[in-house]
Amino acid sequence: MTKKVALFVFNDDAMCFTHVLLNVLDMHARGYEVRMVLEGDATKLLPGLENEATGLFKMWQQVKSENLVAGVCRACSGQMGTRDSAQRQGLALLDDMSGHPSFAGFLSQGYEIVVF
Repeated sequence: MTKKVALFVFNDDAMCFTHVLLNVLDMHARGYEVRMVLEGDATKLLPGLENEATGLFKMWQQVKSENLVAGVCRACSGQMGTRDSAQRQGLALLDDMSGHPSFAGFLSQGYEIVVF
């Protein structure tokens, strides 16, 4: 059985986010079914991730191209003013728990949750 892991990123620290991207790609390469969710302050990173000049752009594009991003919190991206960026990038807006992504939704699909 394939190990399933959902990484919820609440932190907008670039170093932390870099490590999340590295781990998502590593788990995927090792055969894990891995999904990433941007929540809370992490949604503030979205506009910068669109910019080719940023250090995270290339890794972010790889994660997106491998379809490893489950989505972005609808409520938090709205609150942070980054919902338009999420939509431009083709990211799903997750809102199954009062406007936020639900841990229970991922747990019910067999995912282990890791929070950053």
